[in-house]
Amino acid sequence: MIVKTLGRVEYLPTLEAMRAFTAARDADTPDELWLCEHPPTFTQGLAGKPEHLLLPGDIPVVATERGGQVTYHGPGQVTAYPLVDLRRLGIFVKEYVFRLEAAIIQTLDSYGVTGLRVASAPGIYVRPADPGGHAALAGPADPTHAFKGLAKVAALGIKVSRHCTYHGLALNVAMDLEPFLRINPCGYAGLETTSLDKLGVFTDWSTAANRLAERLSAQFDIPEVKTP
Repeated sequence: MIVKTLGRVEYLPTLEAMRAFTAARDADTPDELWLCEHPPTFTQGLAGKPEHLLLPGDIPVVATERGGQVTYHGPGQVTAYPLVDLRRLGIFVKEYVFRLEAAIIQTLDSYGVTGLRVASAPGIYVRPADPGGHAALAGPADPTHAFKGLAKVAALGIKVSRHCTYHGLALNVAMDLEPFLRINPCGYAGLETTSLDKLGVFTDWSTAANRLAERLSAQFDIPEVKTP
């Protein structure tokens, strides 16, 4: 996997570049991983509902073809776009999402933070009151408050075209979380969001991006087949 660090880039031109890369690639095109940071931007998924945009204010809203509802991108967030050929890798979308989440969980673990999956709610969550605790989620979710005691630290939204992926994931590292109050994050009213610095982890963007890139690359690099 070829890793490219783009730095801080506008969202829409980056999206257009992903579309162009995916449309032009063929069976021999190497997979790539783009790492970047966006200026403040709300993005809506393909089935995004306008009622989840509560008060966007001066932050632009971009409609996209990825899955999921509305999310926020901004400074202090590592956004990763794996451009992966699933057919060549021999996996389907469900396995791909599992591997994305596994890479995030491994990255958090390297900082002493326990990442959690929530059924039917893609992304990774933490317990702000006990970010390093290892207790598993127990029992069915509270129907009146499915995310009680949890906060989302990483969002996920993907698109697959001709078996090739684009869009990706976002890990909150050290960011102003106020814009998340202007939306129902990922379509969930009242869902708390957090970032590593709010959990007591103080790291810089480059270090977090490199750790995430290492874990993602390990998930998607195809081992070399050696002939006798």
